[in-house]
Amino acid sequence: MQMRFEHFAITSMMGTQDAPPRTNGALCFGHDWERTAFGVALGLSRAGYFEWEDFRQRLIAAISCWENNHTFDDPSWNYYECWLAALEATIVEAGIATGAELAAALPPPAGGALKRSSAPSTS
Repeated sequence: MQMRFEHFAITSMMGTQDAPPRTNGALCFGHDWERTAFGVALGLSRAGYFEWEDFRQRLIAAISCWENNHTFDDPSWNYYECWLAALEATIVEAGIATGAELAAALPPPAGGALKRSSAPSTS
């Protein structure tokens, strides 16, 4: 069940470049880490650590960066890798943790995932 903030966050993205993948209208996650990253972004924003729109702008920048460096039909595309890059950049920008702290706390990305240092900044 979605609460008010989650409903706001998800509907603010519908029909936009940063809209999350859906199957039959429901959010679609291919791996547990994707669901976790999604929940962490919502939770931190809801708790006031950063503005949702700031995160969205970083997500849009991460998607654009990927699109500019890959062909349209590149099979390595993963929406949640862009989500994770945007989340990590937002966490660092908000001063919640440093890049070094994130790198130490998180396992290395699985095959093909974005390098943590490639997360674009919108500032």
